[in-house]
Amino acid sequence: MNLIIAANWKMHKTRAETADFCRALLGDLDYFEGVEVLICPPFTALSAAADHIGGSALKLGAQNMHWEQEGAFTGEIAGPMLMELGVEYVIIGHSERRHIMGEDNRQIRLKLEAALENGLKPILCVGETEAQREEGSTTGVIKDQLIAALEGLPPEKTGSLVVAYEPVWAIGTGKAARPEDADEACSLIRDVIGEILGSGPAEKVPIQYGGSVKEANIGSFVKLASIQGALVGGASLEADSFSALIRAARKAVQS
Repeated sequence: MNLIIAANWKMHKTRAETADFCRALLGDLDYFEGVEVLICPPFTALSAAADHIGGSALKLGAQNMHWEQEGAFTGEIAGPMLMELGVEYVIIGHSERRHIMGEDNRQIRLKLEAALENGLKPILCVGETEAQREEGSTTGVIKDQLIAALEGLPPEKTGSLVVAYEPVWAIGTGKAARPEDADEACSLIRDVIGEILGSGPAEKVPIQYGGSVKEANIGSFVKLASIQGALVGGASLEADSFSALIRAARKAVQS
C-alpha cells in the first residue's frame, strides 16, 4: 500500500500563490515515487491548482463539501461542482469543522455518503480533544465517530475510503502525538473498521496521521505498520517544506 500524503492548506493561499506552489512542487516529482501526493487548497484556488497539476502524478483534494447535489445552501459546495474541477479526494469531518464550525456526526455521515455517491475519495477524520484524552475517553470517542460515519454502509462502496487520525490537541500546536500513541489509535481505528465493514475491507483502508507532522517526525509515524500516510497542515504551506516531508516519509518506509 502506497503512502498517501495530503496537504491541507485550510484558509491559506490565493490563486497566484497556489500556482507558484504547484510549479515548485512539480519540479520535485521525481523524488515522490511510490507516494500518492495530493493538495487540498481552499475552494477559490481549486481551479488554479487543477490547471497546473492536471496530467501530473499530483492529485487534487477539497477541504469540505455539502451532502446535497444542489439547492439553497448559501456558501456551500456540492460534489458535482468538485468533480467538474478535477477533484479526486475530499476531507470529511476535520476537527476544525467539528469543533469550530459545529458539524456533528450526522452531518459527517451525510457528507461521507455524498462523497462516495459522487465518486470522490473521502478522507474521514477522527480524533479526540485534549480533555477527552485526559479523561481516558480516546477509545470511546474514536469508536463513536467511526460507527456514526460507517455503520450500515455497504462494504463494497467504501473501497476508496481513507481515514485520518488527528488528535485535536496536536493540530497546529507543535505538539505531535507520540508514535506509540498514534500506533495505538490507528490500530484501534483499523480494528473498529473491521468490526463495522469486515476484516477484508478494513485491511485495504489507508490510515493517515495528522497533527503537527513535519519533516523531522514524519518518519517515526510512517514506519509504523498501522499508518500509511499523513494529513499535513502547517508544514504543507511552503513547497520546500512539504517536499522535504514527502521525501523524508519515502526514505523512512524504504529504509
